[in-house]
Amino acid sequence: MRVFVAVFPPPEIQEILIEAARALPTNTFRLTAPERVHLTLKFLGEVPPEDLPRATSALRQIGCQGEPFEATISGFGTFPSTRRARVLWAGIGAGAEGFHALSRAVEDLLEPEGFAREDKPFVPHLTLGRARRPVRFDPGEAGVPDLRFAVGKIDLVESKQGEPGVTYSVLAEYLLGRP
Repeated sequence: MRVFVAVFPPPEIQEILIEAARALPTNTFRLTAPERVHLTLKFLGEVPPEDLPRATSALRQIGCQGEPFEATISGFGTFPSTRRARVLWAGIGAGAEGFHALSRAVEDLLEPEGFAREDKPFVPHLTLGRARRPVRFDPGEAGVPDLRFAVGKIDLVESKQGEPGVTYSVLAEYLLGRP
């Protein structure tokens, strides 16, 4: 099973972000379906079904460690750079520190269960699209909607590649601020 830990913004935020990405002066990126727009806290990769209970059990403690918070969208960006853009994303302004804390808590809970820590720095962002090959694209001062959303839970998600494309299934959800 291909598994990750994520925060999904409300559907109306997902829709607005994809519409704003469609308005950017490029058609190079294949945009994500709105319902799949999320912020990845940790990618676990391929997890054998028998190892999944360790992850779900460890993550139950997140409710005691994390508190609900508000997040805002700060603008558009690209990875790895504007000269060789492969990923189009929306960044986080207010609330970034909350996502950093959640990411650290997830890492701290899962590492003792055998899930290796990420080897690159955590950058809170919502992936909006991907390019088939590196392209030059600088979103610069492209207008991003003034969006705010509440973060009150995290999800453990399975990603499946199938005939209609990638689908996500929430395996477990964890409310923040609840023991």
